[in-house]
Amino acid sequence: MKRKGLYFLIALALGGVGAVHAQDNTADAAGAAAATSSTGDYDGRWYIAPTLGGYYNDTDRNTNSRQFYYGLGVGRFVAPNASIDLFFDRTKRNRDTAVGGGNWANNNVGVAARFYAGDWNAWRPYVLAGVMGSYHLNSGDHGWSPAAELGVGVSKTVAESSDIRIETGYRYDFDDKSQPAEDGYGDWFLGFSIVSRFGEPAAAPQPAAAPPPAPVNDCSTQDADNDGVNDCDDKCPATAAGTIVGPDGCPQKVVIDLRGVNFKFDYPKKGHVDASEISKSLAEPSSDSVAILDQAVDTLQRYPQVHVTVAGYTDSVGTDAYNQSLSERRAKIVYDYLTSHGIDASRLEGPIGHGEADPIDSNDTDSGRARNRRTELQVQQ
Repeated sequence: MKRKGLYFLIALALGGVGAVHAQDNTADAAGAAAATSSTGDYDGRWYIAPTLGGYYNDTDRNTNSRQFYYGLGVGRFVAPNASIDLFFDRTKRNRDTAVGGGNWANNNVGVAARFYAGDWNAWRPYVLAGVMGSYHLNSGDHGWSPAAELGVGVSKTVAESSDIRIETGYRYDFDDKSQPAEDGYGDWFLGFSIVSRFGEPAAAPQPAAAPPPAPVNDCSTQDADNDGVNDCDDKCPATAAGTIVGPDGCPQKVVIDLRGVNFKFDYPKKGHVDASEISKSLAEPSSDSVAILDQAVDTLQRYPQVHVTVAGYTDSVGTDAYNQSLSERRAKIVYDYLTSHGIDASRLEGPIGHGEADPIDSNDTDSGRARNRRTELQVQQ
């Protein structure tokens, strides 16, 4: 009976290994991988596996037919579908009174390999094969003999670090010393194990970072010709550098008109060209002239690329030398007014006086002479 049982288990194990191998090949072809792994497809942490089970003994032992055994395994998975355990287990049988009675203890130390099928998180059937040394302690023998086992089982992961295993199989003990008339014994076993992995589980591999999105060609944020107008609104997209442009990006002639800013006759006086005294030098009503100057300041602030020449003029009354000095004072007081209101001096050329040159009206009338007493902001295009 025991020989037939051993042959049956060998055939069962070989068939199970073939099934596991076929399952592995199918999973590889499909690109499948088991979950929760320190290497990407399985959990390779070490574990301990306390075990409790029972034997159905070979009748040739002349002992009780059933008894418990207990043990402890230490092992780890070496592949997604394979694990190796080092184990120790112990049992003690009661011998029949017909052969003298007493106890027959066995301490077994060995190694077992298990080969699994199925997904890591499902119920996983497996086959096992093991070899061991069996130490016999009875009235007939105190010594070691080799032993081997084959079996099948099922395993289930129940927590991140815990599995359960239920397995049954056939163990053959090549003990020919305990009873001289026998050369070995074949026993059936059924065992239950709790597998507990220790150590921190490896972090799951991080998914590959998604490539950055392609840059969006947003014309509202681009200014190809650097004229200050975005490409969406720029109707003249190739404007030369330094060109003054309007809101549409096209060249625009900037005119800063100071007509209406006229000076009193013979003003400003020497020593009174500070910007704070400009109202005393302007023709009445001086507030109108100041308002025009403030508009000029606003224009210069809106067009920061604009540069101007500050030029002063007089009427024809007086000597050339005196009018030259007077025109320079008029240019100077307007120049200081602009800089005191935030216009950078680097954008202003002058102040320059032209005396009575370049009149814009007749010097033969009072109104004409009043218009010639002026200052101009001449835009440098």
